[in-house]
Amino acid sequence: MNQLSRVLEDAVDAFSSLPGIGRKTAMRLALHLAQGDRERPSAFAQTLLRLARDLKTCRNCYAFSDSDFCAICSNPGRDPSLLCVVESVRDVIAIEEIQSFKGHYFVLGGLISPLDGIGPEQLNLSALFDKLRGGNIRELILAIRPTIEGDTTAYYLHRNLPDPNLPVTMLARGVSWGSELEFADELTLSRSLSNRTPYPLTSNGRG
Repeated sequence: MNQLSRVLEDAVDAFSSLPGIGRKTAMRLALHLAQGDRERPSAFAQTLLRLARDLKTCRNCYAFSDSDFCAICSNPGRDPSLLCVVESVRDVIAIEEIQSFKGHYFVLGGLISPLDGIGPEQLNLSALFDKLRGGNIRELILAIRPTIEGDTTAYYLHRNLPDPNLPVTMLARGVSWGSELEFADELTLSRSLSNRTPYPLTSNGRG
């Protein structure tokens, strides 16, 4: 098939490089921008440029932020002694949507996966351990998806805690094995967070 426009084709290639976007959907998106108000593509491009230029990583929790410290870490109404460890920023957003957790977060930036070449040194674990050494955390919540990689990461965290007496809990298994937090419904996620269990699991759990 002959190309109608190299510019249009480049736009389709850009959209289709995004996760979950096939070429047909990418073509619809590109045509939508091309056929509408010509100011819309410019505004869209400026938003993407700001995303690349201005988006920062919070120096405290490693979530995304507009400044050095995110809105959650800067909120005096949140409890910094209650620390929820998650895999990615998507999990922070998922938990925040249920509006029941009032502590702080820490984003690992992934999970330990030796088959994928991801070890502890590729994650933000050293920064997490530094935070825990401060002695200001009264409970560490492991809100990590229940998979082999998630359990491996949770086990590594628990075995290497600076304070072995620190209470560690994990989400109740209302979140099904192998699922991702962002796809859990709000009720399931809320119950899992409220009914979190001590880590490591007892003989009645998976461990």
